[in-house]
Amino acid sequence: MKDSDCTEFLQWALPRLGMRWAGFRRVRGQACKRLRRRMAELGLAELAEYRALLEAYPEEWKRLDGLCRISISRFNRDQGVWRTLEREILPHLAERARARGETRLRIWSAGCASGEEPYTLALLFAFNHGRLFECAPEILATDSDPHLLERARRACYPASSLRDVPDSWRAAFEPFGDEHCLSAEHCTSVRFLEQDIRREYPEGRFDLILCRNLVFTYFETSLQAEIAKRLAERLVADGMLLLRIHESLPEPVPMLVQERPWLYRKRED
Repeated sequence: MKDSDCTEFLQWALPRLGMRWAGFRRVRGQACKRLRRRMAELGLAELAEYRALLEAYPEEWKRLDGLCRISISRFNRDQGVWRTLEREILPHLAERARARGETRLRIWSAGCASGEEPYTLALLFAFNHGRLFECAPEILATDSDPHLLERARRACYPASSLRDVPDSWRAAFEPFGDEHCLSAEHCTSVRFLEQDIRREYPEGRFDLILCRNLVFTYFETSLQAEIAKRLAERLVADGMLLLRIHESLPEPVPMLVQERPWLYRKRED
């Protein structure tokens, strides 16, 4: 399969999955590699054959949807964002929670992939020993891929996933063969749930929602706008929505105030 052929196929297929080609341009290699593997499983040599199969068997679209999930992740990704969380955002949210008489911060990591993001949050709290936050984290992590969630619950990662981990955090990982496994004590604040953000949302409201490297990169614009409104509804008053550093909402959401290009605050009720 030539890159140009795969590109043409993705440009045809992605809109039918609620996704946009612009988000896949630089990372299409991952989707194309999976597509080649799937075609080999089916004994198909040409993309035209796979396209015909999709049209004949609609259930294959669900399989293709899974092949197009980009799962590039690592601990402490976008280090400047995590420093801002540690020094400004989380202390502010904790102060607001304490003013409401609460001792926990509810945080939702949407599109958590194999768990590096929610576990980074857990480590951020653990290695500050309550000095900054004085609130315990209650972290819900959701993703639509059961295989990624299985890896997340196992909490074992290659060295490449830990390349941005601060030296002071290294003690939280235990070597296991070629992997590094997060100690059980640092996993207890994170709960994983299989959900597709295009159709399902967790119950309750959250002090902080992280929705990075998924909706506002890969989904089509109209779907982004719909999901942004639903995310805003699930924030507490003055709660925060955090995107990837190069992401932004496709259009203003009346409930949200933009604090930074990648950070939004919910207006107080």
